[in-house]
Parts: sequence; structure tokens; C-alpha cells
Amino acid sequence: MLEDLFKIVKTRLNDDEAKADNKVDIEIPEGLLFKCPRCNFVLFVEEFDKYHRVCPECNYHSRLTAKERLDITIDKGSLIEYDKNMTSKNPIDFPGYDKKIVSIMKDTGLNDAIITGECTIRGYRTVIGIMDSRFMMASMGSVVGEKIARAFERATEKELPVILFTASGGARMQEGIVSLMQMAKTSGAVAKHSEAGLLYIPVLTDPTTGGVTASFASLGDIILAEPKVLIGFAGRRVIEGTIREKLPDDFQSAEFLLEHGFIDSIVERKKMRRALASLLKLHLAPNERVVKR
Repeated sequence: MLEDLFKIVKTRLNDDEAKADNKVDIEIPEGLLFKCPRCNFVLFVEEFDKYHRVCPECNYHSRLTAKERLDITIDKGSLIEYDKNMTSKNPIDFPGYDKKIVSIMKDTGLNDAIITGECTIRGYRTVIGIMDSRFMMASMGSVVGEKIARAFERATEKELPVILFTASGGARMQEGIVSLMQMAKTSGAVAKHSEAGLLYIPVLTDPTTGGVTASFASLGDIILAEPKVLIGFAGRRVIEGTIREKLPDDFQSAEFLLEHGFIDSIVERKKMRRALASLLKLHLAPNERVVKR
């Protein structure tokens, strides 16, 4: 690997000063190293992946794909995926939207910005949903809203809890008013699930903003978040311009929201699976555990 790293080193032969200072330009092959955007710590991507994409120096939690999140959260091979083939239409004929969707589907291997299904976590049955920010910043359009609503409806029917990992830029405005309607639809499905006395745990990851925060992400019985993630509705400049006040530097961080009672706990990624299993154990009857893991 190190040979690959340094084979593209270029010495500035025509720059006497640079030669005297022994300066070189280094081009790092893409996908070889990870540089933490918070503390600038550098390590091999392979090693970074072993830490579940968490910086070992400053505990920065990088974003995960839906598949990566599934791999470290649920029991292997336990997922029964819901509505896998559901795809978006173009309800308001937004220019270029159809081509954009096809392109992103090809790049990500996803049909839309969320995976939902039924699974087990350490043997405990649950319905799960995981948003993937690679798909139009996991914006909530008609498919995302419908898949979430159906997941809650199935969980209510089967008397199962729901765990939903959120990561979104908000509503998908390419679908106009249809995208905004998903806020009411998902909130209604969550309400019926709650009325049935069932557990709902949203896990807020980076970022969780806009209409997602203003709907199903904020309606959980126990709201968890990863460390230092961005959580909010409108942006800082919009809010400061509206209230004409300077906001704290850590405003809209998970730590700020925990201090002010918006979320219940901040859980590091390496402890998330165990924490979720513990909460499911408290909620489910002993005979609902499938197998010991």
C-alpha cells in the first residue's frame, strides 16, 4: 500500500527553493487514506472501517451507508426487506428529476433514500428503517414517506417495536407539495403505533434536519443520537435572522439538544447495537426473543 502512496510523488525539480527545503507534492490515491475533517488525523481507510468509520483520535462519527449501518446493527441474515422495489415518480414534472433519480439509483444501488424491513437485533424482533444520505441527501419524498408509513403500519399489525435511523436534509422539494404531505402521513402512522402501546426509537445521525426533524424523527418514545451530529429544522442564519440574536456555537448539536431535553441519550456507534438490544429486551416479552446472540 505504501508503494501505491508514494509512487505518484512529484519533486519540484525546477524550484531551487523547494529543492533546498526538500519539499515535494504528494498525490494520495483515492480511497487509500482517510483524513478526519475535525482533527485532521490520518489513517488507512481499511483501519478506519474497522473502527466502524469513527475517528480513533477525536471520536468523529463519519456518515454510513444504509448497508454499512445494517451490517453493524442487525443480526446477520435476519433482514426481511419491505417494499424493496418501490421507486419515485415525478408528480409535478420537475425538470431533470427523472434522469437524476435514475443516475443516483445507479450510483448507490438503492431505489430510494431508505431501507425498511423486519429483523432481529441480538435475537429481539423489530422493524427497522435506515436512511442513506447518498440518495439526494436522504430527502423525504413520496417513496421515503410511504415506506416509513408502511413500516409503522406493519409493526403495529405485528405488535413490533420500530427503530429508525434518520439522516436527512428534509423534504424533497422536487416533488413539491407531495413531499410536504409525507410529514403528516408518517406522523399519523407513528401515532397509531404509539396508541397500540408499542415502542418507537429514532436514532438521529448526521445530519437530521428539516421536515424529517419536524415529523417522525421527533416523535419517538426514546430518542437517541450519535455524538456531535447536526440536528435541527431551519439553518443557523435563518434562525438568527428571524430572532435577531446570536446563537450558541454548539447550537443544533446532539450535546446541546441533550442538555435542553430534546433527546434522551447520546450513544457512541460502537455501543449502539448493545444499547438497542437492551431497550428491546425491556420492551418485549421474554417469549418474543428469537434466539440467543
